[in-house]
Amino acid sequence: MARKELLNTAIIFKIVGLLLILESLLMASSLIFAFYYHEPVAPILLSSIITLLIGSLLYALTLKNTRKSIGKREGFLIVTAAWVVISLFGSLPFMLSGTIHSFTDAYFETISGFTTTGATILNDIESLPRNILYWRAMTQWIGGMGIIVLSVAILPFLGVGGMQLFVTEMPGITYDKLHPRITATVKRFWGIYVLLTFAEVMLLWLGKMNFFDALCHSFATIATGGFSTKNNSIAGFSPYTQYIITFFMIMAGTNFTLHYFALHRQFNKIKKNEEYRVYIFIIIGVATILTLGLIVFMHEGIEKAFRDAIFTVVSILTTTGFVTADYILWPSYLWMLIFALMFLGSMAGSTGGGIKIIRYELLIKNLWAELKRSIHPNAVIPVKYSKRTVNQQIIFNVVAFFLIYILFFSLGTFVMTLLGIDFETSMGASIASLGNIGHGIGGVGPFENYSFIPVAGKWMLSFLMLIGRLELFTVLIIFSPTFWKR
Repeated sequence: MARKELLNTAIIFKIVGLLLILESLLMASSLIFAFYYHEPVAPILLSSIITLLIGSLLYALTLKNTRKSIGKREGFLIVTAAWVVISLFGSLPFMLSGTIHSFTDAYFETISGFTTTGATILNDIESLPRNILYWRAMTQWIGGMGIIVLSVAILPFLGVGGMQLFVTEMPGITYDKLHPRITATVKRFWGIYVLLTFAEVMLLWLGKMNFFDALCHSFATIATGGFSTKNNSIAGFSPYTQYIITFFMIMAGTNFTLHYFALHRQFNKIKKNEEYRVYIFIIIGVATILTLGLIVFMHEGIEKAFRDAIFTVVSILTTTGFVTADYILWPSYLWMLIFALMFLGSMAGSTGGGIKIIRYELLIKNLWAELKRSIHPNAVIPVKYSKRTVNQQIIFNVVAFFLIYILFFSLGTFVMTLLGIDFETSMGASIASLGNIGHGIGGVGPFENYSFIPVAGKWMLSFLMLIGRLELFTVLIIFSPTFWKR
């Protein structure tokens, strides 16, 4: 049996170093708002310098000792280390500015940003300096695009994750068929990401939201993150603003390849996309049920009921986590429907988190195929998606993903209850973190936060955010003994 090649640690440090250099430059952009609003510049400036120096040191020390090839083991470690390390340095502005005093809280807030979860420990968001609020929103914008690059360029190479589902979903289209070179594909997705962000900023600004709030909320929307500059999230903004954000949340939860097709007027490919049809159907169907429930049982006006219903459905389904209404106050059969949505997620290839709609489709198709095989044991009954036979390995991947997802939701709930948190809040915090949603039910409901969670609980939830964002296997595999064997 061939022995594994030695782990190329130099390339891991080199790439992490490059990412820290990039993070420092993006962090430094917060200085614009510090100067404009006459706020202290030292915290952001010092944080940026520290991040730059450490990143440059890691890069310089490995410059001459790096093999060009990156194996799968290096790939897994790079992906996991990137999110952990950039969150570590990303927490510096919170601590050095004095806005968050505890390292645990600062790291929780930062990894919540980079994983686009949107869970917060802050009790008075509006009291924070504008430059810190901007950096807080920027962490989500970086993380949102990061997950697109991850799903397009890295996970296929590692053999896990959403891109395998994406290839199954889009007949004849793979990540490198949008353009012969993967770097060009990533550039195109970056362009779409920036275009959507710019469009939302302009539309929110036109709706009388000030430019700073428009920028921060656009960063959070397109990343499906959910960090707001206001204590009551989106509830205090106009109906126009809420509808605009609803639209862009839908766009952010859509597979970015469909945006590429739309820009090239290939609308027929969008119409044929099975996951997209189910995605829109769920939004319309659940929003209709909630609207009728709010009209009949909460006596809300038609427009207000519809607006609250569709905003909440889209926010939860896309795992954005913005809030306009406290759904916990709705009748239990309505907010339980919202809780069920927390286990779905949006489309593969989007910035949204969660299990993803396509996985549920494949699970249901496989279940139906198994029922047929029980009746006709000798028949060959393949699972088909978009009229193509799905590789059995992908079915195994989906089943394993679902089981592990539920296992970690249960584990998170169990750990939280051990820490003295009530069962409802424990479930809400676990699924909100694992699904990168932000808010859940119970004590972490729509207008609550995570400040009361014990230190051990915050680290547990931070871990759930990480594995949920990186598609479970990417992180969990490095804990396998065989991963480290030569």
